[in-house]
Amino acid sequence: MKKVSIIIPVFNEKNTIKELLEKVKNANFANLEKEIILVDDCSTDGTTEILRELSKNYNVFFHEKNQGKGAAIRTAIKEATGDFVVIQDADLEYLPDDYDKLLPLLINDEADVVYGSRFKNQENSKNFILKNKIANKFLTLLTNILYRAEITDMETCYKAFKRELIQSITIKSNRFDFEPEITAKIMKKKARLREVPISYFGRGHEEGKKINWKDGIHAILTLIKFRFID
Repeated sequence: MKKVSIIIPVFNEKNTIKELLEKVKNANFANLEKEIILVDDCSTDGTTEILRELSKNYNVFFHEKNQGKGAAIRTAIKEATGDFVVIQDADLEYLPDDYDKLLPLLINDEADVVYGSRFKNQENSKNFILKNKIANKFLTLLTNILYRAEITDMETCYKAFKRELIQSITIKSNRFDFEPEITAKIMKKKARLREVPISYFGRGHEEGKKINWKDGIHAILTLIKFRFID
């Protein structure tokens, strides 16, 4: 039976992590066997203690110092043993059930990587903070210009990969610039990338969202940098 490795980078998500894990456990993930890998990026709000309690049921790894989302994903990718690898944030902005839409394209060898596009689902328009929507649209446009691509949502969390593809890519970014880096390197490898619509329930900074305008600047620089170097 084929298996999917579900990577969950975690930082200060004590209010959502247990509910999120229940949703992941109850979601089908295209009826694949599940391997759940969590990486706690040195949380300071009590999340670490929750994950230590849960570590007997999940593969949990702990960073001794905070390094960023990209570093947590890099740690998890090394541990993945599934045929496919997907990324799941520890908040509740995305629905794990939506991976049922992404994974069949990999299972049927119709793609090497599949992105869940928030912008292909018109019902999500009311769930974006306007400035975040504009920033996401701009970064996607820049991606398409630099890499001659035709994607609609570069910054989406929901990305599903064939394991051999994601493990063949060296990830250097430690923070939220993981998204532009992995996209840039996928484009340069000319991997078969598909998109499908997904649901999205965006939260604001007062609710715990951590990305900010500085991360947007880093994303722009990352897209430009990896256009010309490996």
